[in-house]
Amino acid sequence: MPSPRVYQTEAIVIRRTDLGEADRILTLYTRDLGKIRAVAKGVRRPQSKLGGHVELLTHSRLMLARARNLDIVTQAQTITNFLPLKEDLERTASGLYLAELVDAFTAERAEEPALFDLVLEILAHLAQSTRTDIVLRYSELRLLAQVGYRPELEHCGDCKAPLQPRTNFFSPVHGGVLCHSCGYHEPQARPLSLNALKVLRFWQKCDFATAEKVRLDVGLAAELEAVLQEYIRCLLERQLKSATWLEKLKHMPPTPSPRPSQQSADMS
Repeated sequence: MPSPRVYQTEAIVIRRTDLGEADRILTLYTRDLGKIRAVAKGVRRPQSKLGGHVELLTHSRLMLARARNLDIVTQAQTITNFLPLKEDLERTASGLYLAELVDAFTAERAEEPALFDLVLEILAHLAQSTRTDIVLRYSELRLLAQVGYRPELEHCGDCKAPLQPRTNFFSPVHGGVLCHSCGYHEPQARPLSLNALKVLRFWQKCDFATAEKVRLDVGLAAELEAVLQEYIRCLLERQLKSATWLEKLKHMPPTPSPRPSQQSADMS
């Protein structure tokens, strides 16, 4: 029996590309179809009814019509707009980084409802949490596990012996941690402190609320970020553009608040 020409799905907009004068090609991560691409015709016109319903990082209910090449979005209704993500530069960058991760690690039309639910959960925490750095690191671990790249943190990735409570090594090539003896002879492995290993193990087993309670000093936070970013680069064989943007944001000076006299002058 042929598929119906018109169908409905829940989707998160993870990427968009302008097409022609008024259209856009959307990359959508959907609950029941996985990743798909579709055209939103006329969406860039001011009077478009699709408008904000298909903005980046928006969770919407869409009606689509099947077409020869790309399906066409005919109707859209916002379910969750995650507005805080779009009002703060750091949150926006974090959300786009998540979207790029999902895009990079998924194939088109590979249905995975659990990953869809995880992405929604991460977006909700990014929109609400004041600790976006921890949310991102925890989310990287959860997403890696969901797409089949859960790092091995209990046994050596080479000799398979249980890891001892000491400085070991993280090897992206081996998909996890190497014991001190094996890691010492692996040129591409990096030292992994005992505290970093403990945090990674804890995050693999806990929920978001518990993960956010972990206290990290500057050095430990930097170590965890470096380890996970190196692992992701190794898996994808490239650096994500949004990860580079996030790194640049860290080194940007904070925007100074206007002085009271300036505010009064602006309001007069």
